[in-house]
Amino acid sequence: MQVLGMPGSKVKVDLPNKGQGVHYNGDESVDFLVKTNMGSDFKALKRVASGGELSRISLAISVVSSDSEYTPTLIFDEVDVGISGAVAEVVGQKLKQLSEHYQIICITHLAQVASFGHQHLRVSKAQQDDGAQTTVEQLSADERINEVARILGGATITDKAHTAAEEMIEKSAQ
Repeated sequence: MQVLGMPGSKVKVDLPNKGQGVHYNGDESVDFLVKTNMGSDFKALKRVASGGELSRISLAISVVSSDSEYTPTLIFDEVDVGISGAVAEVVGQKLKQLSEHYQIICITHLAQVASFGHQHLRVSKAQQDDGAQTTVEQLSADERINEVARILGGATITDKAHTAAEEMIEKSAQ
């Protein structure tokens, strides 16, 4: 988890016996405890982790267990929240590693993560008279470069942003 922008963090799985005897789920419960900073105590994951931290912890667990379990599709919703470019690149690498065993669906707002995708879908929403309409479109190779450039540079895609997007996608394919 250190490489995912969570220095000093640790996850501990606790299997306390609730003292209620054996029931249809066994005789233990499972508690995921997390320490998000050095010097802090382990606390229940559901109480201390932000959405981005939960996604990165899920990513770390998925990478570690990828050789021993099979779930056909893993979904990561904004796994990149609150991380920098360097950590985002590592997140992209880990997602690519997982994609060797699973279908990965990743919702991201960072070019460093998007550039690692095998396919790129753009989701957009437009207001209509009768409400909002959401559109999902699969991007061609050129459209993908333009989308990564847009994520990098904003509404106006400059030549530099376009070149940077091409380089990012090319680098991530290696």
